[in-house]
Amino acid sequence: MQPAQEFGDNPVEVRETGHYTEEYVPSFVEKWDSLIDWEKRAESEGNFFIDLLRKWGVKSVLDVATGTGFHSVRLLSAGFETVSADGSAEMLAMAFENGTKQGGHILRVVQADWRWLNRDVHGEYDAIVCLGNSFTHLFSERDRRKALAEFYAMLKHDGILVLDQRNYDAILDDGYTSKHTYYYCGDDVTVEPEYVDEGLCRMRYGFPDDSVYHLNMFPLRKEYARRLMSDVGFQRIETYGDFQHTYRGEQPDFFVHVAEKEYRMDDEKEVRYTGAVSTARSYYNSSDADTFYATVWGGEDIHIGLYERPGEPIADASRRTIQRMASKLELTPESVVLDLGSGYGGSARYLAETYGCRVLALNLSEVENRRHKELNSARGLTGRIEVMDGSFEDIPYPDASVDVVWSQDAFLHSGIRVQVLAEIARVLRPGGRLIFTDPMAADSCPTGVLQPILDRIHLDDMGSPAFYTRELTRLGFTAVDGGFEEHREQLVTHYARVLEETGHQEAEGLARKVSHDYLAQMKKGLGHWVNGGRNEHITWGIFHFRLGDKG
Repeated sequence: MQPAQEFGDNPVEVRETGHYTEEYVPSFVEKWDSLIDWEKRAESEGNFFIDLLRKWGVKSVLDVATGTGFHSVRLLSAGFETVSADGSAEMLAMAFENGTKQGGHILRVVQADWRWLNRDVHGEYDAIVCLGNSFTHLFSERDRRKALAEFYAMLKHDGILVLDQRNYDAILDDGYTSKHTYYYCGDDVTVEPEYVDEGLCRMRYGFPDDSVYHLNMFPLRKEYARRLMSDVGFQRIETYGDFQHTYRGEQPDFFVHVAEKEYRMDDEKEVRYTGAVSTARSYYNSSDADTFYATVWGGEDIHIGLYERPGEPIADASRRTIQRMASKLELTPESVVLDLGSGYGGSARYLAETYGCRVLALNLSEVENRRHKELNSARGLTGRIEVMDGSFEDIPYPDASVDVVWSQDAFLHSGIRVQVLAEIARVLRPGGRLIFTDPMAADSCPTGVLQPILDRIHLDDMGSPAFYTRELTRLGFTAVDGGFEEHREQLVTHYARVLEETGHQEAEGLARKVSHDYLAQMKKGLGHWVNGGRNEHITWGIFHFRLGDKG
């Protein structure tokens, strides 16, 4: 007989952190390895975690979600000093047994509650791993923060936390799908959510003997998890999708977060740039990129243009975009505009010269910012434009301090766009305007087709019109004139013109200023953008929103 899991009269109301230890009844634990399939999981996972830990120079590991011991055994076999902890005594007993079967390892097991980890487990570790979607057993934010703080405290000063989770964003937003490839590899087990809302994902596990078990878990959204880790002190967080650096948001079954503890002083500028933003900063600071964008892309305006005739100069079309956006606003000399991702400052100078307003120009590339300041000085605009090194994921300005937030083709470089939009809402005054453009995935874009573009620009995913509209509405913005003015065809025209101009200038000697490899990769990438636009997989246009309902 199958010992019953106790969920009471209304199972979907069971949302308590400590309940999971009761859900792992002995008969369920006995079947857990058939769900995982150690051999298939080892094959699908490869040496991802082992290579990752070796890359960081890790020697000692605390496996805080040991389960039946799969990762503890693999870590021991790879030579890591490993301590195995879990909240379930039944799981630890099975893990200990598996350790002796799988290579003759004697596991050092400790039953521990993460919320009091330092009480139950002693010592400091180079790495803590929390795998198998285990962190989603914590149902309250207080418990999640407490557990992460305990992990942080048990790490050495330069240690790392490796934590994985299901892609609950996809389950909540698009419904459940699974490649059934990476984590639960058993062929004779069915796994699916029986009930899902923003506070609960109740998973159903069916086995060949007709036995059925359930686990109640909190559906942890990716960006929320990253924010919690950042809040408790982890300084850099890298996120993988199914063991890959690059992925589209809806594709992975699982996310893997790697969070660094190492503290960096405020004067080390790199600390402000994380993930995709750090990658973009390195790219735009390179001499190849600086030369290319300044000479080919449009000079002082390095964004997508609005074209009125074939063969029109890129600079003219790019300036027309600025004019179109500015005409939608009611700028005065008293207006304060925050330009996010300001590049060489073409937009900032146009706004300051045309309307007399003050512009705060925030940009991640110190190389671009130096050129920006030089151009401002030459035009006598230093007093009206403040150029600031920084990231739009952490805007260095006070709450409710600007009238307009302006940005052109920059937000795609963030791996945390939700945070960027929240920062914008914070710094805007009530009734303030947000106007921006961004290359995006079309709302109807099929899965996977943008991978060549994402690989080229080192992005995990892209925004979309629906994403921006949904998130801005959630943050209290209202659409102005429909909210989104789409110009997909202009994206195609612009990238085709840049590709054409690249070939023209290459014949005129550009290759003496920019490396051959850079130009080859640029032309290949531009072709992907053109094809993506022509196939209606990517789009572009002007967003215009107001914070609140004030006119």
